[in-house]
Formats: sequence, C-alpha cells, structure tokens
Amino acid sequence: MTFTTVTTERLILRWWRPEDKADWFRLSGDPRVMATLGPVLDRAQSDAMVDLMVGYRQTHRFIFWAMERRADGRVIGFCGLKPGAEGTPIEGQVEIGWRLDADLWGQGYAREAAEASLDWGWRTLGVDSIWAITARSNSRSWGLMERLGMGRREDHDFDHPAVADGDPLKPHVTYAIGRPA
Repeated sequence: MTFTTVTTERLILRWWRPEDKADWFRLSGDPRVMATLGPVLDRAQSDAMVDLMVGYRQTHRFIFWAMERRADGRVIGFCGLKPGAEGTPIEGQVEIGWRLDADLWGQGYAREAAEASLDWGWRTLGVDSIWAITARSNSRSWGLMERLGMGRREDHDFDHPAVADGDPLKPHVTYAIGRPA
C-alpha cells in the first residue's frame, strides 16, 4: 500500500508540494526550531530540501510528510515515517520523526501527528517495531517519544555520523516501540 494522506482532527499529513517552500523556510530559518536539529537553513538550502521531499514521491512509499493545519492550510512542520538513516543503528528499520513550528509547541500537534503516523505504520507496514532518534539535548523530542510509549534503547545510542565531531548535537539517543498486541 502506498501513502495518500492521513487526516486527524486538526491536521493533514500529506506529500510535499513545491508551494510548501515558504512555510518550510519559516521553520528551517527559525533558530528556536533548529537549536537541537542542526544549523539554520538559508532559503536555497530550505528550498532544496522541499524539492528533495517532492521528488521522494516517485521513489519512496513513505517519508516525513508535510504537516498541514486543517484550519488554515498552513504547513506547520513535518511528521511521518521513513527508512532509518544510513550509518546509524536504525538503518534498515522504520523511523518516526517530526518537526514543528516553535510558535505551536506545547499544543499537542506533534503528538497528534505522531500517533496518526504510528497508526498508519502499524496498519500498512509489516514491521514489528518503529524507531526514533534525536540529539541527546533535544528533551522535547525524547519526551514526546516517551509519551508515545516508546522505550529508550541505550544500547543503540550513538554519535550521529552526519554531525561534525565536537558539535553538541552529535550524541544521539534512540527509542523504539513494538507493534501493539
């Protein structure tokens, strides 16, 4: 089965579109959003990321989808599932991830989207577990992982190979959740 959209009470998770670039740049250019994710992106880098995500529709069954707020059609972040990053302990696993506009933190959007993404994954993918990673300093993300019922997998914590040595974002924590009974 291929992804189409996932709709929740307040959100639509969908494939990326070229017209999402302005909203994505708002997030990618916000130092609050990027503080635990990596450097702030300039407009060209941000646009290139959207172009990459748009292109994934041709080659991937699932990705970190655009998170659109139903009330106004604004892209407020991303959430979804993708293949685990190469060179990490979750390579070959299914990874869940999210990113949200800082102005909307604490309003339950990330959790709503993550729960819907997990539900889609359990219904659609033949996997026994779904994994998540984040910088050790990203307490907001690993806090959400725990609220979702994910368990810490300290035996899989690692230094992310895509992050420069000495960067405080290099140490990553790993969480996983098993398929519900």
